[in-house]
Amino acid sequence: MSTSSEAAGASSGTVGTVGYEVAESVARITLDAPQRRNALSADLLGQLRQRLDEAAADPRVRSVVLGHTGPVFSSGMDLTTVAGVAAEDQPIVAFPALLQRLWEFDKPVIAQVQGKARAGGIGLIAACDIAVGAEHADFAFTEVRLGLVPAVISVPVLPRVAPRPALELFLTGETFGADRAREIGLLNSVSDDVPAEVARYTAMLRLCEPAALAGVKQLLRRDRGSLSMAEELAEMSRLSAGYFASPQAQEGIAAFAAKRPPSWAAEAE
Repeated sequence: MSTSSEAAGASSGTVGTVGYEVAESVARITLDAPQRRNALSADLLGQLRQRLDEAAADPRVRSVVLGHTGPVFSSGMDLTTVAGVAAEDQPIVAFPALLQRLWEFDKPVIAQVQGKARAGGIGLIAACDIAVGAEHADFAFTEVRLGLVPAVISVPVLPRVAPRPALELFLTGETFGADRAREIGLLNSVSDDVPAEVARYTAMLRLCEPAALAGVKQLLRRDRGSLSMAEELAEMSRLSAGYFASPQAQEGIAAFAAKRPPSWAAEAE
């Protein structure tokens, strides 16, 4: 069964629409303002946050796909709304909370990029767990060419992208293609059939236990600080033992031994 709707406020003339649909355990969130190049207005950011909250609360949802309509994934912040606006009222102020929501989301999030991404749009991609790009997709950190700095998006981008390419691309604003985006770590995969490649990932994620997926994300976000190797190994041993003893893992192990699907594996609809 699937559900679909438009973001609240779209019918009242607000700028930006975010589509939402759930099918086969996947929530598909779609940036759907192609006439605005899916620019990140305050309205669109608010709608995107709302859709993420809906996906988080829906027990049917095992993963989220963040996609777009039109030839542009996102052109970045909506520059038509920034002129003459005080710093504290700029739309960019709402962006960090949205990026943090994506980064810390308990369910895997896949970026489905089938067009251009610029500036803040690349920040959205970097905040997702997996990113699949079309062969014709291209990217640019255009901030410096507008007298700006890619400050907010540097937080999710720099853990993904190798330091030397990040410095080059942040400084020059040069446009680069999908193959280079994969080489430097921004994309996981480049495909001539992006929906099929995304479907391959979501099919694998349906086989995974939800709490374990959330645990993996928490593990990779963990700040290891100044722990010694012995301290970290002891902490990870306790964590691992807790998962081994959990009912979900016991079911998974029993299912493996019996050569059957575990009860929590989601069937394709």
